[in-house]
Amino acid sequence: MTIASILTRAPVIPVLVVDDVEHAAPLGRALVAGGLTVLEVTLRTPAAMDCIAAMSEIEGAVVGAGTVLNRQMRRSAADAGAQFAVSPGLIEGEGPDGPTPLLPGIATATELMAGLAAGFTHFKLFPANVVGGVEALNAFQSPFPQATFCPTGGVNAKNAADYLALPNVICVGGSWVAPAEAVRAGDWDRITQLAREAAALAPAAPAAVEG
Repeated sequence: MTIASILTRAPVIPVLVVDDVEHAAPLGRALVAGGLTVLEVTLRTPAAMDCIAAMSEIEGAVVGAGTVLNRQMRRSAADAGAQFAVSPGLIEGEGPDGPTPLLPGIATATELMAGLAAGFTHFKLFPANVVGGVEALNAFQSPFPQATFCPTGGVNAKNAADYLALPNVICVGGSWVAPAEAVRAGDWDRITQLAREAAALAPAAPAAVEG
């Protein structure tokens, strides 16, 4: 799979911080049942790699690693079963080719130019709500028509549709579909319903899938 083919599978990618590996499989199944098949497990907890491994066994799920900060983390995530990686910024020396497709984060035009020069065409705008959000992405359209975005950071049920209406947005990332209290309580039905509502959103102009 390419990063483009992964990002076009659903309009919302759940950004997941999972503390307990016992929650991983039921959480993943609840999200997939609601139509969100691309899952980003952030590498922010000791259980993250084990959660990636557990979720990778779920039929229909495409599981990736988030908060990937360097080359070793990208490789370790791939070894754990991750099918893609997401970074909050550009990783020095890392390009699109590697153990997994990589979605790098950018916040400025200068970073975007560096990412394009490194061979990337798909980027995470992060933190989207801090660096200009919809207005920033609108401003990027004219000078950078070759760039496609998955904005993350401050994206929620109220503003996701605004982002998805932009022609240079392929999907969004957000944590609202898996509230921490619902995960702790094992309220998988609630998470499936939130996922179903998120999956019903759609980009205004879906990007072409590569490969």
